[in-house]
Amino acid sequence: MSSAELTPAEFARLRARVLDLYTAVIAVMVVGIAILAGYIILWVGPLTSPGAQESFGLALALGFLMATLAVHLVDRMYRVWPLGRTVHPTQPDPINDRDMARFFRWVVVVATAASVAYLIGLFLTS
Repeated sequence: MSSAELTPAEFARLRARVLDLYTAVIAVMVVGIAILAGYIILWVGPLTSPGAQESFGLALALGFLMATLAVHLVDRMYRVWPLGRTVHPTQPDPINDRDMARFFRWVVVVATAASVAYLIGLFLTS
């Protein structure tokens, strides 16, 4: 059944149902991330205790997984609106020499900053 065959009331009801589903999933993910953050802060304790590193890593990984799902749903919601109305991003410009030069300048800047941070870290720890 396409959106052309639906009455306006049915279309509005289905759109509201899909948006409620998206909202519920994102709310559950945000609550889950908050619970995991509280678990990490309040109950994991120092990372030197037995099993704390594994608990911290698993909680952090699950939090990132929930955040990824929430970002994916929000992105999907904006790209393909429920039951119609799609948003198409603009086509990127072709890559030219100026863009490549700017990219490599940023690579050099980031590599230099990382090297300086590494050297500062070495000096501080020795």
